[in-house]
Amino acid sequence: MGFTKIAAHSMEQNELSKTFKALGHPARIAILHFISSNPGCICNDMVKEIDLAQATISQHLVELRKAALIISSQQGKRTCYTINIDKLYEVKQLMGTFFQEPG
Repeated sequence: MGFTKIAAHSMEQNELSKTFKALGHPARIAILHFISSNPGCICNDMVKEIDLAQATISQHLVELRKAALIISSQQGKRTCYTINIDKLYEVKQLMGTFFQEPG
């Protein structure tokens, strides 16, 4: 989205849009589900359980990190992934206020 389009919307609308875009692919939902059940997992763990190539999972992990839905940490040569609970809470809060009935 170009700058003029981003500026036409509120910060909350842009933030929700970015999050929903990251959640808009079933592979990313599967990856998030796997990470939530296996905190601290690595990409190869996901490859064994999710029927996708390592390169594909890595690309989806990049998008989930850009949206701040997951956190990565280095442990030696390995990159471990966990769910960003703070971000999910923030999205939940935004959703709650965004879809409230006008008073």
